Amino acid sequence: MSEERRRGHGPEPDEPTEVPGAHLEVDIVPEGVDPLGRGEEADPYAAYIAAEPEEEQAGEQEPEEAAAAGDLEQAPVVQAAIDLGASARYQATGKRKTAVARVILRPGKGAHTINGRSLEEYFPRVALQRMIAAPLEAVGYEQRMDVHARIHGGGVSSQAGALRHGIARALLEADPNLRRELKRRGLLTRDSRVKERKKAGLKKARKRPQFSKR
Repeated sequence: MSEERRRGHGPEPDEPTEVPGAHLEVDIVPEGVDPLGRGEEADPYAAYIAAEPEEEQAGEQEPEEAAAAGDLEQAPVVQAAIDLGASARYQATGKRKTAVARVILRPGKGAHTINGRSLEEYFPRVALQRMIAAPLEAVGYEQRMDVHARIHGGGVSSQAGALRHGIARALLEADPNLRRELKRRGLLTRDSRVKERKKAGLKKARKRPQFSKR
């Protein structure tokens, strides 16, 4: 800044120039309407306004359509075509971690016998009971087939996973057409996750001793 300007003398600074067109208002033209007004009706916005109620009605139907889509995702159980003769026996083996379950399915009323004990006695936790019942509920036979199983190895949770895997594979032996539905629900996939082995020089699989600089 010059000496004259600091003392209050000299010419005043230039005033800001006015932006051209700043006083104009924005005119939004609806889609499909000619901005030059060629070939329009008396009211160019009539078609645009008349279409709004239809869009609102469509918006009101969206939740119903979403609910219908949700019903499709939660489709009813598949009815299998399994032979329920008096001599019918379907055997399979299920595994999870180090647990192995040998399962036999036969016609009955939905009873479970595991190592000579009932399902509620062997697996008191309701979450594990639901996990075990998932394969039979998926095909609608939870009240029409009895489960007899011998399980060894692993803990409570891994034994429940092995039993569910064995029941699903036994149902596949009963009706091969159930493969697609059981596979979609993840009941035929053998869960390969196991505890990672301990490493030399570490306290556990990945935990290291505390580092000391001195």
